[in-house]
Amino acid sequence: MNIAVLGAGSWGTTLAVLLAKKGYPVRLWAHRPEFAARLKAERENQRYLKGVLFPENLQVSDDLQGSVSSAQMIVTAVPSQALRETAEGFRTIPLAGKIFVNVAKGIELGSGKRMSEVLLEVLPALHPSQVAALYGPSHAEEVSREQPTTVVASSPSLETAERVQEVFHTSMFRVYVNTDIIGVETAGSVKNIIAIAAGISDGIGYGDNAKAAIITRGLAEISRLCKRLGGDPVTVSGLSGIGDLVVTCLSRHSRNRYVGEEIGKGRALDEVIGEMNMVAEGVLSSRAVYELSRSLQVEMPITQAVYEMLFEQKAVQKAILELMTREPKPERD
Repeated sequence: MNIAVLGAGSWGTTLAVLLAKKGYPVRLWAHRPEFAARLKAERENQRYLKGVLFPENLQVSDDLQGSVSSAQMIVTAVPSQALRETAEGFRTIPLAGKIFVNVAKGIELGSGKRMSEVLLEVLPALHPSQVAALYGPSHAEEVSREQPTTVVASSPSLETAERVQEVFHTSMFRVYVNTDIIGVETAGSVKNIIAIAAGISDGIGYGDNAKAAIITRGLAEISRLCKRLGGDPVTVSGLSGIGDLVVTCLSRHSRNRYVGEEIGKGRALDEVIGEMNMVAEGVLSSRAVYELSRSLQVEMPITQAVYEMLFEQKAVQKAILELMTREPKPERD
């Protein structure tokens, strides 16, 4: 099986190396020709994943259509807001028999769509059974160094999910399966917003009590949205939900938590983002999910507070006070 990985950031590179080490012929696609040339020459991704060398069967390309047409499995690892444009670049290619595995976590601005929905909309020849999501608590910095990690492969087709499981599973990268792709994608995307809130709490100097409250009540928001979209709230208790939520809210590797921490310290969003060389998906997803929650009438106060702090310049202390002084209610409300 030939595999194409679209997106040469830290996560795309990590998965390309993992799959190549398993013996699959892998083509790693980089959007910028000059970056692809650098990867070819250096045989490692010094910009995003320094020190992880490319196996011989990992090739680098800047030819999008060629990469997709020659592969039986395509891993989409571009930023979530770039997925639509990337997929438009190969929509004329025959897709029969191909499996798409999306690993980007986010909700699309404007449409409010999950990433599998974006792929199916842009690629009308694609059947839902050909699409899977691979989500879970999985920082590239740890997976690339073969530290123990568990994730979930989800697809409406159990056969497809099990095929993805078979391809990606290793002794240090354990893959589970389920068929609730709505729940998996929703949980894995919204958790980035909650991680920004956790980072803001860190930046202000709040303690463990506040962090635990953010994680727990953030989980409640994810569950409400998941149920409203047609997913199974039980999925939120799994790897793509509480598993990914905890690691993203607590880890030093988390870009979203870092953005929040800097905001909590009083820095401007543009300044923080401008200094980063990787994408914090929760920033734009906070706008997309806030708009989605309003249109669906789903109560998501933490998401709303993050959106207002990032995009409406609401003072951090004011946003927190409003969260804490909301009307008391039952925990299960």
